[in-house]
Amino acid sequence: MPEGLGVYICSGCGIGEAVDTQALANSARSKAVSVQLHPYLCGPEGRKLIENDLAATSGGPKVNRVVIAACSPRFKTDVFRYPGVVVERVNLREHVAWAQKAGDEDTLAMARDYLAMGIVKAQKALVPAPQKAEISKKILVVGGGLAGLTAALEAARAGYEVLLVEKEAQLGGFLAKTRKRLTFRPPYEQLADGGLGDKIQQVLYHPRIKVLVSARIRRISGQPGQFDVEVETPEGRVSDRIGAIVLATGWKPYDASKLGHLGYGSSPDVVTNVQLEQMAANGGVRRPSNNQPPRDVVFIQCAGSRDPQHLPYCSSVCCLVTLKQIQYVREASPEARVYVIYKDMRAPAQYERLYRRLQDHPLNFFAKGEVTGVEPNGNGKLRVRVENSLLGPTAVIEADLVVLATGMVPNSADGPAIRALRDAMIAAEKAESEAQRFEAIRRVEELRHHEGTEILNLDYRQGPDLPVLRHGFPDSHFICFPYETRRTAIYAAGTVRAPMEGVRAEEDAAGAAMKAIQAVEMAVRGEAVHPRSGDISVPEFALQRCTQCKRCTEECPFGALNEDEKGTPLYQMFRCRRCGICMGACPERIINFPDYSVDMIASAIKAIEVPDSFQEDKFRLLVFMCENDAYPALDIVGYQRMAYSPFVRVIPVRCLGSVNMVWVREAMNCGIDGVLMVGCKYGENYQCHYATGSELANTRLANMREALQRMQIEPERLRLVQLSIDEYHKLPQVLNEFAEYVAQLGMNPMREFL
Repeated sequence: MPEGLGVYICSGCGIGEAVDTQALANSARSKAVSVQLHPYLCGPEGRKLIENDLAATSGGPKVNRVVIAACSPRFKTDVFRYPGVVVERVNLREHVAWAQKAGDEDTLAMARDYLAMGIVKAQKALVPAPQKAEISKKILVVGGGLAGLTAALEAARAGYEVLLVEKEAQLGGFLAKTRKRLTFRPPYEQLADGGLGDKIQQVLYHPRIKVLVSARIRRISGQPGQFDVEVETPEGRVSDRIGAIVLATGWKPYDASKLGHLGYGSSPDVVTNVQLEQMAANGGVRRPSNNQPPRDVVFIQCAGSRDPQHLPYCSSVCCLVTLKQIQYVREASPEARVYVIYKDMRAPAQYERLYRRLQDHPLNFFAKGEVTGVEPNGNGKLRVRVENSLLGPTAVIEADLVVLATGMVPNSADGPAIRALRDAMIAAEKAESEAQRFEAIRRVEELRHHEGTEILNLDYRQGPDLPVLRHGFPDSHFICFPYETRRTAIYAAGTVRAPMEGVRAEEDAAGAAMKAIQAVEMAVRGEAVHPRSGDISVPEFALQRCTQCKRCTEECPFGALNEDEKGTPLYQMFRCRRCGICMGACPERIINFPDYSVDMIASAIKAIEVPDSFQEDKFRLLVFMCENDAYPALDIVGYQRMAYSPFVRVIPVRCLGSVNMVWVREAMNCGIDGVLMVGCKYGENYQCHYATGSELANTRLANMREALQRMQIEPERLRLVQLSIDEYHKLPQVLNEFAEYVAQLGMNPMREFL
């Protein structure tokens, strides 16, 4: 009998009506020193029962491992929290009592298996020890525009030291050069003074903020709480120890030279909205060709934006900038006619009031349409052709000045692409064959445009900057964690993260600053940040058995693993999100967490009672469910009292990417008839909380199916399903269809040998 294991079974919330809890308790008595039943385990009396056993005040053996068979582990987390004690939760309520037929033998078998699995996991688990280290709480802000200034001030006001690095000679970014800004005060119809003078002064004279201008980051090594930063300045190199980083490098306008069909480059009187802003700040709006005020001005919205050939996204702020710049034109030429040709005018929130005021002006004309060409008319004016507009099927506008509302492009660097370029350059020099050399040279030319684009210069195995999305914005979980990037404690803010206007950029920067503060404070406590916020477990590496295959260093989505010259992984604890993807990647099974290990899950699989080969209608289906979306979705299925196959046995995992394929082999060897993996959606619009976990699992699945074929087992017995939590209603069908499919295949042939 394992010393110190206590099992506590609740019969409340319908569990006792659905399952014979006494029979369940009897099945556990040989495995625990204390087995207790209670109708209300989360109540004061039920909690006292557990606490007495933990303190050994009830007269029995002292308990130091607890199995609680009651509701979902996602509930009552504060009630069933016992520091220094292994606690394993068994979900009898949502996954058994509320989803299965009451009193049925298959329902009892399911409950018995879940309890046995919970007991084994508790036996195999260890209590994670908190990891302590010397942590810097200083915040590095990269970029001195509106977002960077705001992030620096917010962090400093919260009591944290800040190092602000700006590559230009002056702070303020683009907004410092503007003449006017959109107001953020009622009635939202007038413009506010441009520039950021007050905010810049607050930053320069704040005692907790150190500012470096005309500066570039040469190198960032280490990990959150212990980043060692080297900055090159005109006065020399500056080194500092940093806790967390806010990336606020802003944006640049889309390259208008690619918009020749809109007349850019064919006439000096075709300008971008950025050029018009500079014109207004330097004396007023004039025609570049003759320096005279314009009489007819055409604003072309979405110039290169929302266009699959250029920028497929909306830059959010262009329509508002046009509304502002119409007033610049009106100041220079009160009698000028202003035409705005748009795909859709977007004036969010209270700025609709400004839009309506400008619409009411008799010389402002707003028309939906598509501009198909801009060209000189031969008389000193420009001819703008508009198709499919409210002005008619085809319209021509004669203009003195054409303004292209070009979109925002983030000032970012693609870390993995830069790394790929460097690897290709090395391969081009050292390739063993001519074919390899040719391919490396082709790859170098393909990636050449990334050369010299480095911003952070991170000392990370996976590249010197943040991974970015298809359009250059830093990759993050767009649904749950907007400031998060795929580098722990490095947060993107402002227009480098997403297109936005000034007020939102300030809010964004404040949020990123708070996230940076949260990151350093959690590092002080040795805790993980999102999604496993507060987790103190860290993986252990049995490096004496490492084969230097590099799968863990390559597949970690967060760059938590560097490697030495031999390829041995070098774990950086404070970079780690505790997803377990490295554990799933390792073919040697040398990576394990104290409370989540390859052996623990394999032992839980072995604890499932598989019917003998004479019970051909009693199947066993193992389902690995991601704890972030899939497992909560199954909880909701229980709340809704939606039934599904009683042959299902669910094991929650941190991420599908943490599933080591040895578990699939173990399941098949134990006679499990089918294995289903249910996790977050992957792909371009992924919802995986660990970015690439589900996608990696799907890639490994193909290899595992080949292994099943070698075992003479149908590869169709293994399946992966993508599911978001709002698709919970699909889960019963997914489970039942898989059960029916496996029934058609018949029982696992391995059952004949058990």
